[in-house]
Amino acid sequence: MSAKGYTLTERDLVPLSIGAAFLGTGGGGNPYLGMLRTREVLRKGGNARILPLDALPDEAWIGAVGGIGAPVVGFEKLAEGGECYRAMRAIEDATGKKMSALIPVEIGGANAMAPIIAAAMAGLPVIDGDGMGRAFPEGQMTTFSIYGGRKEGPSALADDKGNVVVVQHTVDAVWRERLMRNITVSMGAGAGAAGSPMSMEFVRRAAIPSTITQAIDIGQTVLDARAKRQNVVERVVEATGGTLFFAGKITDIQRELTGGFSRGHAVIAGVDQWMGSEGRIAIQNENLVLWIDGTAVVTVPDLIINVELDTGEPLTTEVLPYGQRIAVIGLPAHELLKTPEALKVVGPKAFGYPELSFSPLAFTHEAAA
Repeated sequence: MSAKGYTLTERDLVPLSIGAAFLGTGGGGNPYLGMLRTREVLRKGGNARILPLDALPDEAWIGAVGGIGAPVVGFEKLAEGGECYRAMRAIEDATGKKMSALIPVEIGGANAMAPIIAAAMAGLPVIDGDGMGRAFPEGQMTTFSIYGGRKEGPSALADDKGNVVVVQHTVDAVWRERLMRNITVSMGAGAGAAGSPMSMEFVRRAAIPSTITQAIDIGQTVLDARAKRQNVVERVVEATGGTLFFAGKITDIQRELTGGFSRGHAVIAGVDQWMGSEGRIAIQNENLVLWIDGTAVVTVPDLIINVELDTGEPLTTEVLPYGQRIAVIGLPAHELLKTPEALKVVGPKAFGYPELSFSPLAFTHEAAA
């Protein structure tokens, strides 16, 4: 990317949706629906300018926006499209600070495209980065929150009906998540969210860099491999520096909507070299832990990615079907997610697995690192 950034075009949207689904670890909202909404905004004349982290001055105000709720709800209850835009405008009104650009809260799924839509509506650029480098289910699990840029308010929610709620102040990030989650449930378990303005100086230090570009590159790798009739799973593993941990057929899938989250698990009967073994993945919107034959082999914050075994298409948790043949890929998380302060918020213990300790994955080749 040049120092001035680039303009996102309609040709970028399919690879972006594939790469965002890959990085989303099963969550972030349905990427296909996000792609369709973004495409319509561009076709109506919206401009989507993507800027690198060094493009704006330190004092510029940056807004992080994205969808909040259970992914299965977003798949069944279509968003109106302007939710994140209205939430961002409510933050501007509440703080008196005008945004210079927006940035994704998370790069996963439809949330990779939520700030692109809002920014196009507002006439603003989008920063090439995000606050997770993947998707996580809770609002305090962003690098923006972990490293102190968002403080405790205000935050805003907007639904598809036109309701807008501003949470002016909370005592900490966990309380902010709890209150906003409860409001989201009242809004139908899906809403657009915006956080308090952050300085560009802070965003440069705390954001996971270049993740929009990374998502497009991953998606293009998948599309190129399909066009050349190559093994898509092998190509994407090689391109990302990930590891293929398991392949098999889903023999049990359990999902339930509780407390504004989709929780459950998937059980996978191994095929090929994993014949006779069993994989199990814990789900809270995203994939949290992969066990193989009872042993945890990948845990948050590292990425656990399910893709179709034959096409390499990333699968979000709300569409995982019984009988689907999948490959399970592990990808190392960014270093900002692996510090002691980050692991308190996004490590396995933070998700209710006190018996598990985080053992970081390594990239499989130097180029990926």
